[in-house]
Amino acid sequence: MNLSKSQYLKGLQCHKYLWLDKHRKDLLPEKADSVVMETGTSIGELARGLFSGGVLVDFDRGFTAMLAQTKALLKTEQVIYEAAFNANGSFALVDILVKNGNVWDVYEVKSSTKIKGTYLNDLSAQQLAIDVPIGKKYIMHIDSNYTRQGALELDKLFHIEAVTDRLRSAEKVSQQMTEMQAILAGDEPNIGIGKHCFSPYKCSFKGHCWQDIPSPSVFNLYQMRSKAKFANYEQGRITFDDFNREKLNKIQQLQVGGELHIDKDIIADFVDSVDYPINFFDFETFQNAAPRFDNQSPYQQMPFQYSLHILQANGEIQHKEFLADEHSDPRPKLIKQMLNDIDANGSIIAFKQSFEKGVISSLARFDENNAGELLTLNKRFVDLLVPFQRGGYYHPDFKGSFSIKSVLPAMFANDDELDYKKLEIQNGGMAMNIFANLHLIDDEKERLKIRDNLLKYCHLDTLAMVRIFQKLANLSSSKPA
Repeated sequence: MNLSKSQYLKGLQCHKYLWLDKHRKDLLPEKADSVVMETGTSIGELARGLFSGGVLVDFDRGFTAMLAQTKALLKTEQVIYEAAFNANGSFALVDILVKNGNVWDVYEVKSSTKIKGTYLNDLSAQQLAIDVPIGKKYIMHIDSNYTRQGALELDKLFHIEAVTDRLRSAEKVSQQMTEMQAILAGDEPNIGIGKHCFSPYKCSFKGHCWQDIPSPSVFNLYQMRSKAKFANYEQGRITFDDFNREKLNKIQQLQVGGELHIDKDIIADFVDSVDYPINFFDFETFQNAAPRFDNQSPYQQMPFQYSLHILQANGEIQHKEFLADEHSDPRPKLIKQMLNDIDANGSIIAFKQSFEKGVISSLARFDENNAGELLTLNKRFVDLLVPFQRGGYYHPDFKGSFSIKSVLPAMFANDDELDYKKLEIQNGGMAMNIFANLHLIDDEKERLKIRDNLLKYCHLDTLAMVRIFQKLANLSSSKPA
């Protein structure tokens, strides 16, 4: 039984993960996140530009045909893309294979900005499958220090690092693969949950392995490190009833109590710190591994949209919004409209303000002419997260999370107007990925439909903040004298 390098990596993480992935794919969630794979694929294609003149092995013909094509190309070509190999009980594809005298150098392309341990394991398994003389082994990854100016400079976008001396020996990998093959030939391994469920990647079968963990449990406790959660779990402290409340912090005690908690003093202090008119503000951003625009760096948060609700002291509400054209750099027009839309007076409220302030600081570096005015905005921010973190309002349905996606449905149950699940786009990750690829869609009707869905999503983000603040203000005003 042959193992792919992806199976080898799963086996290193957890033998049960390896076994389930081979025998019980029916347990996988219906929807899988393909964003990283899509990003990796496009970066892999770009990387080939540094080794021009190569021949791409045809993936669509199947692995047997790929092996045959690779064997033929090895006789005639100097550079091969996606070369296929199958030897020593392992099979693998090589991103870029380059002839160097009598040996072949191996280049693996990664879309991250640094070398991770799992990448070295990846190459360690790969070298076992390659049945031609290997020279040096390299990892090509994104250089986060690169800033685009003009045409994309591939030699600056990529950092190439030799890793030959950092790989596991072929003997060690072969031994591990033999053990994994034995695992696959047997029954499902009896392996409990642990940190391996998340490291180096979240296991696709977590739902299956964690199905008997009660909810809520120790894993929902706020501000407890993963190491401490698993230590408590292993010592039998799993449900909230298993904990001594005196050893928990304030929020954890509220969680264990399992009841609605309102501290009007904390809420009043927060409400009193806010000045009208209140600007409820939220950005949506996207990222590119390979920058699309000048003065853009890899994985830089690029704001393409914002929603703004302005609440006056008399209760009047006004909404303003911006959604960039998907074909051009969104920053110049966004900056101009944002500085015009945000009221010159009053507080600016965001949920987890550090993100919005970070984006604005980045915009200030991009646009020196408006830097002063942009940075002045940052001085006016107030974080709507604060009264929740301080224990001013706690609902058991928060389940240890103060994200707006947890707070909103708990505070406004069964309110269709405030239900993200009613939307086509339901979270920031979806919005980011959809807009990042919007310029690739040719169908104008489809693009307009997506843009409308983006506007609806971001609108709800700031409307939600308005409703949450109003509810807190009402609780504050009902405080006894």
